[in-house]
Order: sequence, then structure tokens, then C-alpha cells
Amino acid sequence: MNGIPFGPTYDEMLERNLIDPEIKGKAEKAISDELDPINLFNITWKDTDNNVRKIVLPPELTGIDANIVVLLGKDFPSGSHKVGPAYSTLIEGCVDGDILPGQHTILGPSTGNFGIGVSYICNLMGYDAIVIMPDNMSKERYERIERYGAELDLTPGTESDVILTLQRTYELAKDPKMRSLAQFELLPNYRFHRHVTGNSAIEAVEGIGNGRIACFACAPGSAGTIAAGDQIKETFPEVRIAALEPYECSTLTNGGRGQHRIEGIGDKMCTLIHNVLNTDFVVLIRDDDCVRGLKVIHDGADILAESGIDMETILYMKDLFGVSGICNIIGSIKMAKHLHLGPGDNVVTVATDGYDRYESVIEDLDRRYLEVEDFVLRRWKKDVFDNADESNIMDFRQSDKKEQLFQQKEKDWIPFGYTKEYMDSMKDQNFWDAEYAKVKYYDKKIKEMRRQPND
Repeated sequence: MNGIPFGPTYDEMLERNLIDPEIKGKAEKAISDELDPINLFNITWKDTDNNVRKIVLPPELTGIDANIVVLLGKDFPSGSHKVGPAYSTLIEGCVDGDILPGQHTILGPSTGNFGIGVSYICNLMGYDAIVIMPDNMSKERYERIERYGAELDLTPGTESDVILTLQRTYELAKDPKMRSLAQFELLPNYRFHRHVTGNSAIEAVEGIGNGRIACFACAPGSAGTIAAGDQIKETFPEVRIAALEPYECSTLTNGGRGQHRIEGIGDKMCTLIHNVLNTDFVVLIRDDDCVRGLKVIHDGADILAESGIDMETILYMKDLFGVSGICNIIGSIKMAKHLHLGPGDNVVTVATDGYDRYESVIEDLDRRYLEVEDFVLRRWKKDVFDNADESNIMDFRQSDKKEQLFQQKEKDWIPFGYTKEYMDSMKDQNFWDAEYAKVKYYDKKIKEMRRQPND
């Protein structure tokens, strides 16, 4: 193979200033032209000034003294940070010679954002793509996937039925022309988030509070994003990592597998790439709280103003979050209270995407509740944010709780052909550190093998 598609290294996704200045300039100019392939170099948490895109939530919203710092994913190409692991998984396959341009069709098992990212990346890198996802997700997700040119292959169910998408993906992957970007099991997802998201989170708290991270709270879907916690613990060993999951689908907590409305998380499994060694707490979040909270932030300007939030901040927050982002905010508030955090302490979380793919979810909320006037939003603001408490927080630092998660992982993944020996190797932090160390190998190979834009 003469080369691989032109795209960034892990280091270049973390640090924009490492990109060749000419390429960096072209990428910045192409932000408004999202289907220009040079946008691969805009896969980063950083803005064009090389600052981490984030918001420190106003205490009038959170009701706590600790700072909640939210990394913002909506300005990634395709509108979600999931484009990062989609690209990383594809480019590693290219480097390894397993995914060849013009020869392979890409499979993207997803409940939405990863599928959008796969569709987008394949458009830019010249691959055909099939996105496999449940048939009851928000219509905005399907529309965007098709707009980027991928084919949809829908399986029965909702967010909580991702096992069916995995089974369908395995079936399709029997065709030798197919290659799966299996976000739930392939470790480029882990590498992207540990390196790019983790180090960006560390940088994000510089100059905020005490400059340290006391808690990283994140809802696992594929459990890629929560890998940022591994890197955060390298810098701040005292940090506590909290995995948030739907109250209605409490798989990590007790094996529960119910339906829920928080698109992008709680996928009825302990994913293969979830390093449970560093999961300190598991927190249950009620799904309707997340949807109601999104309604308050998007449509409740007057209610938020009554709380003392300035209108400029209210209007800025309006489109920053999706449903899972609100879940992460609620979980962060709960953990700050549980850990007795105060002024100067920082809780970091992420907003995977923005409001743009949830209009239909809010329309459904309006239909279900009928009354959504200000007096209702005022009550929801109090119930969802002000009254977020320490209920449904489980301590998973004990060895028996770790073993519970390992057993859940074995139950979920041995049926897909993984051996007990391989699963046991994940019980050692050295496994994860060795996987992370491959970032340097792939960065070197990407630089050596990538074709230049005019080749």
C-alpha cells in the first residue's frame, strides 16, 4: 500500500499547534465547508485559538459552590466528539493494512452519534459506509447519517437494544468486503479519549478554581469517553471517576436492562473497552430528568433569568447540550454533593453534542406533558437541577464491586468470541497502559504513510 488517507495524528488532534501551519490554516478556513476533507484536521476539543471549548456552568444553575466544567462537543466536525473515535478507528485500520481504500465498506454499529461520525468520516476519506442502529432513535440522527451518504441498516428497538446492532454487525462482517468500526470493542476509541479528551480535560481546568480535577463524571455508551478518566488519574491521583447510567437501565449497577430515553448512553452492557479498574462510583440518573432539563435550558430563558443567570449566558447555553449532556450535568451536581466539594473544586464532564439533533425529542416531551408553560419549567428547574441529591450513588471502589463489573463484561462479550484469558488480562492496569502506549506507534506510522492532499 502506497499510503493512507491524509489525516491527523493523535497528537495533532490534541494540540492544533502541532499541525503544519499551512494545513492548519486551510482547515480553519474550511470549517464552514464541512465536507472538505481538510476538516479531518478540525477533529479536536480546541478552538482556532487553541483553547479547549468549554463552559463553566453558573452556580445559579447548578446550586453548588464547586465548579462544573463542561467540555463542548458540538463544534467537532459533524456536530459531535464521536467523530474522533470514528476517525481514529478507521485510520488505525488503514495503518495496519486491514482497511483499504476502494476495497472495503465500513460498518458503524451505533445508537446515533458514532454512526453520524462514521458516515461523515467515510464521506471525507472516500469509503462507502453502512450504519447499523436501532429503529427508534431521533429522526435528526437518521437524516444526518443519510445526508453524509451512508446507508442505514436498522435493528428493532431503542437505545437499550444495542446488542441487536452488534449481532447484526457481526452478521454483516462475515462478508470479506466489510470492515467494522466496532466502537464498543476496538481500542482506538479508548486511545482517542484517554489521549485527546483526557489531556484536554486536564488543560481545561487551568486557571479555574484550584486548577485540579476532583471528579470526572461521564455516562458510558461505548465507554470511550470515560477513558479520559485514566489520563486524568495520571495527573490528579485523587480524582474520582463516576460512571452515570439511566435509572431505567441500570446494567452496571445491578445488571438491569430496561428501556430509556437518554440517547447515546446506557447500552445494556459493560463494553469491552470500559476500564472498570478506574470506575469509582456508578450513579443512576432518571431519563426524564435529562429531557426535562434540556427543555429548561433551551426554552426556559425567563426561568433561568429569575435564578440570577445573566441573559448572555442563558442565550449561549441554549444550544450547547443534548440529552446525554444534561445527564452528565445532573450526575456532576450529584457527585459534587456526595464528595462534599466546595469553592475551588472542579468537576469535569462533557457534552457530546448539541441541541440540533433533539428537536423531535423535545416535541415528544411537549406531547407527553401537554402543559409546558413557565410555571411547569420553574418546577422542573427546581426538581432537576436544584434538588439533584445524593440518591442512587453506588461506591464501586471495593474489590467485590470490581468483580461484579468484570463478570458483567464476561457475560456480555464471551458470546461474541472473546476468551476468558483475554478478559482476565483486562483486570491489570498494565493492559490499559500498554494499549495507550500504542498512540506513539500509530502517530509515527500515520506521519510516514499519509498521502499529501495533492497526491
